[in-house]
Amino acid sequence: MVSDDLVTRMRESLAGHVQEIRAHALSLDHDPSNMEPYLDLDCFKAIRRFLIRGTAEGGPEEHGLSGYTFGSCLDTAVAVTEICRGDVGMMLACPGPALAGVAMRFLGDEDQREYFYRRVSDGRTWTFFAMTEPAIGSDATAMTTRLEKDGSDTYRLSGTKRYVGNGSRGDLGLVFARTSPGVLGIRAVLVEAGGPGWEAEALDMVGLRGARLSEMRFDDVAVPADMLLGRHLPPTRRGIMGALRAFNHMRVQIASMALGVSHAIHEYVAEHEPRAVGVDVMRARLEAAEELTFDAARAVDADPDLGHLSSAAKLRTTRLAAEVAHWSGGALGPASFLEHPLLEKWSRDVGALEFMDGTGNIQRMHVAKAYTRGRMADV
Repeated sequence: MVSDDLVTRMRESLAGHVQEIRAHALSLDHDPSNMEPYLDLDCFKAIRRFLIRGTAEGGPEEHGLSGYTFGSCLDTAVAVTEICRGDVGMMLACPGPALAGVAMRFLGDEDQREYFYRRVSDGRTWTFFAMTEPAIGSDATAMTTRLEKDGSDTYRLSGTKRYVGNGSRGDLGLVFARTSPGVLGIRAVLVEAGGPGWEAEALDMVGLRGARLSEMRFDDVAVPADMLLGRHLPPTRRGIMGALRAFNHMRVQIASMALGVSHAIHEYVAEHEPRAVGVDVMRARLEAAEELTFDAARAVDADPDLGHLSSAAKLRTTRLAAEVAHWSGGALGPASFLEHPLLEKWSRDVGALEFMDGTGNIQRMHVAKAYTRGRMADV
């Protein structure tokens, strides 16, 4: 469990990068296709230090943060929250393992994980996590993308994925597809971008443009058999069922993103209008949401299969982010979004967080199921 001292030191370590992140947020939002100006920024190096083990810039321990644990849901949640105090779009635009890296930890074998993290350690490699399909939405078990065996050493991937972060600029990532009927027939495969049958294009976005959400189409794309994930795991842990652990972790990260941008909006308002109505109330609500989010992270670290608290945290923080954004407009006056373009950008960004890793209704179903099974005593 992360100590209060480590939280403080992580915040101090990242505080100097928050303003640099914010300084570039609007230009990246204007043109997310041009990433070259940002790749060697100190703030991007800091993001990579916290989210990629073994980068050229060194890890947190090499920068005076002994006690930080890579892979810890709690430590990652604290880091993501602080980074997103700068800008959530900038964090999602930074090359690295992202959500695919979370799933790789649970589904990849040792060789696959080593290959994946070696590829992303250069600070120039984007990854993608392709689950959602155009006509399916949040019902992943109804997916139709196919992964069919073609000889002993090759699979063929066919189908369409939509709303994939960094899909159009990703170099490699995870694609979920069906190898056979039923829930156990859904598997994940590590795929290199490009080649015959591969298409990917960015979607028009109102908010969170740095995430570069895309549509990806696969037409008989060849995938080496050794890139099929989960072969070393029991059948119930190989595909979508095994990915549930990754989803529990991801929801905490998304809650942390929402928490971070909420802090950013609140701090911005407090800086420009310290006596604005609701400043103290919003601060108290953010502190409560932070406690819920970090408690959810501790629960996932203690039991990766226990996901109802991560659903509760994601549900609470994404709703709160929208409420904080709405409040900020009134707190700074009727022309606030025209006068404060960064505030306007964040108000667009928060709407997209609702749709990442399941909408609010999906999270309510997870919480309700836990309640009916008597697991909500800790909420």
